[in-house]
Amino acid sequence: MENQKTVLIVEDEKNIVDILRFNLQREHYRTIEAYDGEDGLNKARSENPDLILLDVMLPKMIGFDVCRTLRREGNNVPVIILTAREEETDKVLGLEIGADDYITKPFSMRELIARVGANIRRSAMVSAASAASAAEGAMPVSGELSINTDSHQVFRAGKAIDLTQREYELLTFLASHPNKVYSRVDLMEQVWNYGYVGDDVRTVDVTVRRLREKIEKDPANPAYILTRRGAGYYFSV
Repeated sequence: MENQKTVLIVEDEKNIVDILRFNLQREHYRTIEAYDGEDGLNKARSENPDLILLDVMLPKMIGFDVCRTLRREGNNVPVIILTAREEETDKVLGLEIGADDYITKPFSMRELIARVGANIRRSAMVSAASAASAAEGAMPVSGELSINTDSHQVFRAGKAIDLTQREYELLTFLASHPNKVYSRVDLMEQVWNYGYVGDDVRTVDVTVRRLREKIEKDPANPAYILTRRGAGYYFSV
């Protein structure tokens, strides 16, 4: 099938793998399976999937270490962490090491399929344009910061910054509405496209912190993404 997207499932419970495989293939995804972390890492490198569904508790190598290793190697494949635990530390750690999303077991298959599709679409929007040509077409947004919305690249003083897709989307959303304050709930709905909130709003704080570390000269005293106490975040111009 032309343009068929590949999902790598890294999960040690065979019944979950079987359910995921069946439902993903029904949505016309190609699937590859790995039942431990080491095999998952090897297949992520060799098969070049469009997205990885990655369990946390795996034999041989835990999911966090698989994700951390891929990011260190410069591999920005979308990763959705699967965790059986509701612990917030798991979710935060997953985002800190570069996962794009997480979903807690037991999950609804409909929600999982929706998240897979959303993350693959976001990733596919990133152009293969070279940094040099992208920098020329970048629009200045504030100070030394500029964004090329064609190539989905961000530059500070002409130098490309490596952002995850979610960090890029958060930045461009706030920058396109300068000085307008958005609450965490607003951002979960607008940027993450999630119709539910709860403890997931912590995701916004983690992503803002990671973004500040990349775009700000002094992340502790940000110049671009500021906090309005008790209200939310805004892009300052």
